[in-house]
Amino acid sequence: MSKATAVRAPGEVLTHRQTLTVMVGLMLGMFLSSLDQTIVSTSIYTIANDLDGLSLQAWATTAYLITSTVSTPLYGKLSDIFGRRPLYLTAILVFLAGSLYAGAVHSMTELAIARGIQGLGAGGLLALALTIIGDIVSLKDRAKYQGYFMSVFGISSVLGPVIGGAFAGTASILGFDGWRWVFFINLPIGIAALVVVFLFLHLPPRHVKQKIDYWGAAAITLAIVPLLLVAEQGRVWGWNSGGAWLCYGLGAVGIALFLAAEKFAGDYALIPLRLFRNATFGLSSLLNFIIGIGMFGAIAMLPMYLQLVKGLTPTEAGLVMITFTVGILSGSITAGRTISASGTFRVFPILGTAILTAAALVMGFTLGVDTPLWVPGLIAVFFGVGLGFCMQPLTLAMQVSVPPKDMGVGTSTAAFFRSMGGAAGTAVFISMLFSLAADKIGAGMKSAVSNADYIKVMRDPAVASDPANAKLFDFFKNGASNDSLNDTSWLHAANSTLTRPITEGFAQSIDVVMLTAAVLTGIAFLISFALPNKKLTDPAAAAKAREEVAAH
Repeated sequence: MSKATAVRAPGEVLTHRQTLTVMVGLMLGMFLSSLDQTIVSTSIYTIANDLDGLSLQAWATTAYLITSTVSTPLYGKLSDIFGRRPLYLTAILVFLAGSLYAGAVHSMTELAIARGIQGLGAGGLLALALTIIGDIVSLKDRAKYQGYFMSVFGISSVLGPVIGGAFAGTASILGFDGWRWVFFINLPIGIAALVVVFLFLHLPPRHVKQKIDYWGAAAITLAIVPLLLVAEQGRVWGWNSGGAWLCYGLGAVGIALFLAAEKFAGDYALIPLRLFRNATFGLSSLLNFIIGIGMFGAIAMLPMYLQLVKGLTPTEAGLVMITFTVGILSGSITAGRTISASGTFRVFPILGTAILTAAALVMGFTLGVDTPLWVPGLIAVFFGVGLGFCMQPLTLAMQVSVPPKDMGVGTSTAAFFRSMGGAAGTAVFISMLFSLAADKIGAGMKSAVSNADYIKVMRDPAVASDPANAKLFDFFKNGASNDSLNDTSWLHAANSTLTRPITEGFAQSIDVVMLTAAVLTGIAFLISFALPNKKLTDPAAAAKAREEVAAH
């Protein structure tokens, strides 16, 4: 076998150098997927203004979220049937096509379509990368390698807002609008990933003669699309609106049909229900979902606090969140190396959920308008450590709790439940934040107008005539509501004395949201004790050992 090409025949193990080469391509693909979840967030306002589609901006995010989440379990199952390599290459190509289209659009409708295409590719990048690592390295080394992948997730989640803000803030780059490079930047990274995977990853050809669960795929689409749609749009529509209830109903019908389809499909189901009989698999799926709600919702609150309360730009907030990367690097690598050495994994979800709960409680009780920046920076470190201790061990546990033929399903299911929890947590917590903020800001303003010093500043002619305060006085006239809080771009340019009740209202609301997140991660902490207290064993290695014994 050539040293330059990672060709793997059945039973053959790649050298360390070959594995690292393949890892570079896989990590680049995963970087694309995780970066694109955050890089658009800081540039979407600029993009929407340039495309005259501010009212449609949410659909660009929603389209990506829906297609990436729905396609994740499909990639996992299809890779078990047709092989990982062709599916992974397909995922990269689809993502690149969507990125090229997104960078060339001329309307928000086109952008939403392009983001949907990107999502179809992104759904396979994370799950298949971790699955391929499970194919090419033994359990002893897998935890260590997958720890590096989780670090890529943390790094991209921090770099995304910084890069997106920088591109959006630049008028033109190489003759193209600056914001278009939010999507064009994917092209060189994706092409590099494509070349490396195409040249160096050669897994044994696979084509298992098995039916494809079309009914299950259709049912899960019916279940997930309306639920994600209402999660993203519910705050705008109203959680009790007709559209919201229609989505709830369709989602419930979809879930019922999916369970029926999977039971009927049996072994060839998209997500075989028999896998959930395994305690490790079932509990890890539940933990991934709950942790996704509490953890990703909480992580969304830290940048909100830094921007709404402390007045940082999205780019500055991203730089402060670098400490989150330090935490996730430390947590992922520590967990990976320890599991590789000992095979023990249960302690890490327990410690991780405990750390996440403690960090959420500290954030809920300490963050205010005057809190120094080092405090949220330090809290972000612990969020990162908790995330690193949870994500990678639970994914690994789900991989080894299923037969080797279901490796793709096991890995994609972990990503699917975590993604669903993250989508629900982020949407619900942001909606909760603005609903609470409207009430708390209203109460704060009533209290402030009884203060003589506050009234004196408000009636100061110089303050009233300052253009920077124009939107603030409009806000005073209209009162605090979900609609009036949709645009807070004027908040930190206006008079700081007059905006104090507003920033305090946001700080108090974020505190309540974080305490709610602490309750959820606390529930996950209790559930994590139910995980089986046993060492992880490699099903593939065990099967090979049995074959060798039988041969002798």
